[in-house]
Amino acid sequence: MTTLSYGRYRAADQLALLRIMALMLKLCLTFLFADTFGLSLHSPALNLTLILEAFYLSFTFWLRKPLLSSESGLFIALVLDTLLWISWLYFSGGATNAFISLLLLPIAIAAVLLPFWAPWSLALLSNLAYSLMLFTMPESAMSHHGMDMQSHYLGMWVNFIISSLVLTTSVALLAKRMRRQDAQLAFMREAQLRQEKLIALGTASAQMAHRLATPLASMRLLVDELQEEADGNGPALQEMQSALTVCESTLTALRSATESIREGAQRLESAEQLLSGLSEQVNLLMPAVKLSLEPDDGLDRLQLRVDASLQPALLALIENGARASQEATGEQKVSFSAQRQGDELVLGVRDFGPGIPASLVQQLGHQIIEEPKGMGVALLLSHASLERLGGRLILGSHVDGGAVAQVYLPIQGAA
Repeated sequence: MTTLSYGRYRAADQLALLRIMALMLKLCLTFLFADTFGLSLHSPALNLTLILEAFYLSFTFWLRKPLLSSESGLFIALVLDTLLWISWLYFSGGATNAFISLLLLPIAIAAVLLPFWAPWSLALLSNLAYSLMLFTMPESAMSHHGMDMQSHYLGMWVNFIISSLVLTTSVALLAKRMRRQDAQLAFMREAQLRQEKLIALGTASAQMAHRLATPLASMRLLVDELQEEADGNGPALQEMQSALTVCESTLTALRSATESIREGAQRLESAEQLLSGLSEQVNLLMPAVKLSLEPDDGLDRLQLRVDASLQPALLALIENGARASQEATGEQKVSFSAQRQGDELVLGVRDFGPGIPASLVQQLGHQIIEEPKGMGVALLLSHASLERLGGRLILGSHVDGGAVAQVYLPIQGAA
C-alpha cells in the first residue's frame, strides 16, 4: 500500500466522524438554535432531507473503508456531502444562512486528500449553488428590520468565492507538496533499510571470502600433487582443476571489487568494452550458458561510468536467467540486448523460463524474500550496484514468454 492510499485509508475514519458531527450540527441548528441564529425554516422538506441523510450516513458508515479509501469513492462521498449541505442551506434560509461558509469544508478535505481537479470541481459546484441561491432570492429577503442587506449578502458571496479559490490553490499546492515529501521520506526509509541489509550481507561475504581463502589454497596444493601422481590424465582431476580455477578467479575478483568499492573507484568504459568483458566472463565462469548478444551499432562510441560491481551485477542477472531457462527448456539459454534510448543505455537480459509471478515483481530487487528457489539476494545486490552508478533495474515479462530484466545506465558521453 502506498503512502498516499494509506493516508486516505486512515482519513476514512476521520471523515466518517466529521460527517456525523456535521449531521449533529444540522440537527442542533434546526431544532434547538434556529431562532438564535435567525434561520428561516420555511419548508417541511427539511425534515425529510435530514432523515434521508441519517439513513445515508448509517449505511456508508459500515462501508467507510472500501468507499473512502479510494480517490473515486472519496470524491463521490464529498460530492454527496456537498449536495446535502446545499439542501440543508436551501431549506433553512438559502444565501441568508449564516452557516453557508460550511460549504467550504468538503473543498478543504478534497484539497488535502485528493488530486488537484477534485477541490476545483467541488468549488465550482458550491459556488454555482451559492450563486443560484443568492440571485434567485426574493427581494423581501434582502431586508432585515427595514435595512437593505443586499450589499452585505453580496459581500458574503464574494468572500465565499475568494475563500474557495484560496483552498483550491494554496492549500491544494501545500498538500501536494507535503504528499510528495512524505513519499520521498518513505522512499528514503526503504532505501536506508535496504542499505542496512546490504551492509550486513557485505560484511558476511567478506568474512566468508576470508575463510575460504585458506581451504582453497590447500585444495590447490592437493590437486596439483594428485595431478603429478596421475600424470594429469584423470578427467575427474581436470574437472576439479577447472572448478578450482573458477573459485580462485571469483575470490580474486571479490577481493578486487571490495577494495575498489571501498575506495569509490570508478572509470569510463565504452559500452562495447563492457559487453566484450561480460561475454568473456560468461564463457569463463558459466561455459554451459548459451549467451545470445544482440547489440546495436555504435556502442563503441558510448561511454559509461562503471566500477567493479557492475559486471558481477550483470553476471548475476545472466545466471538467474540461465537457471530459469534450464528449468523450463532444459537448456541454459539467455538473450542479451543493448540499445540506446535517449541519454541511457538499456541492457536487456531475457530468459526463456516461466516468467516472474506478478506477486513478486514489486519485491524482487528491493527486499529479501522467502521462496523455495531462493531469497532474491543476487537481484537485491544487482539493484544496489546499479543505483550506485545512477542506473536502475526494471523486471517484467517478455511478450514472447519468459522474464526480462532491463538495466538502464546513464551515458556519460560519446567518444
